[in-house]
Amino acid sequence: MAFLEIPNVSIKGMAATLPANRKDNLTDPLVNDAEKILKNTGIQYRHLADEGMTASDLCEDAAKRLLADLKWNAEEVDCLIFVRQMPDYILPASATILQDKLGLSQNAYALDVAMGCSGYVFGLSNIAALMQSGHFKKGLLLVGDTISRTCSVNDKSTYPLFGDAGTATALEYKEGAPTMKFHFGTDGSGKDAIIIPDGGSRNPFSEDSAKEEVIDEGISRSKANLVLEGMDVFSFGISKAPQSIKALLEHFEIDQETVDNFAFHQANLFMNEKIRKKLKIDPEKVPYSLPKYGNTSCATIPLTLISEREEALEKGSQKNVGCGFGVGLSWGSVYFETENLTISEIGILK
Repeated sequence: MAFLEIPNVSIKGMAATLPANRKDNLTDPLVNDAEKILKNTGIQYRHLADEGMTASDLCEDAAKRLLADLKWNAEEVDCLIFVRQMPDYILPASATILQDKLGLSQNAYALDVAMGCSGYVFGLSNIAALMQSGHFKKGLLLVGDTISRTCSVNDKSTYPLFGDAGTATALEYKEGAPTMKFHFGTDGSGKDAIIIPDGGSRNPFSEDSAKEEVIDEGISRSKANLVLEGMDVFSFGISKAPQSIKALLEHFEIDQETVDNFAFHQANLFMNEKIRKKLKIDPEKVPYSLPKYGNTSCATIPLTLISEREEALEKGSQKNVGCGFGVGLSWGSVYFETENLTISEIGILK
């Protein structure tokens, strides 16, 4: 199993930005069986990016507000990791564009990481590993997506579930900071469970890619749309997520009872409650942002902590476990401690 420990890096603050366009599943004429969807998934509201708005735009806004609240000079930021599935362009990497827009030094390290549901955990390990030696003193982890753009409005298995968001996490080198602890896993044989079939190098976009086909009752989509095989994803989530969290806690001898917050990827309420009950975690320790924002892909873990645990994170010490799982298939869990974080007010981008 893939375990990792990273010392000397402290999280200093978090911020999130949402698109102004908010949908209510209960009133959206494109959503059928809205009451049933709300009961099973816990999702009522979602924020959807308008055409031309990108994940980097949302993360840029979150990062600028967080830098201001921390009173950090942008030129002091040594490294930037941008985790996303929807880049601005095929090339160049969006992280290079963000370096310029945020006013970071031209000596800054900037890198894109193409990950989805587990992306925050993988991204956190990437940037913390870069910073642990002290060569990089300050870093920004930007994590977000505009995944709703890939959903067919005629697909009940995706359209009512996904929202868009961008987040920023600020990190600083601090000798002796509590060690971050990680567990990871990957199973590429399950790639077809969550996939956009056309548009990449394997299956380039063609005239046929845009043709919508009826897949099942209430499910029509094209090969350029997101495919979500619900039963496969459900079976994967309720097995791998609790296994990963349990492995993390056991390997590093972390007492589950001492953890203040378990921030799961916000897949859907029914699945996540299965995970919580398998692990026998107190419901009060498992925050949900699903009703407000839906499934925001790689942004769900920081967005949930920001929106549901702001006061606790700002005013004291917290022990946190995050677990991301999904597209890839890929999963990861992280244990990290925080103290008196700066949490920026959630931004709305028009």
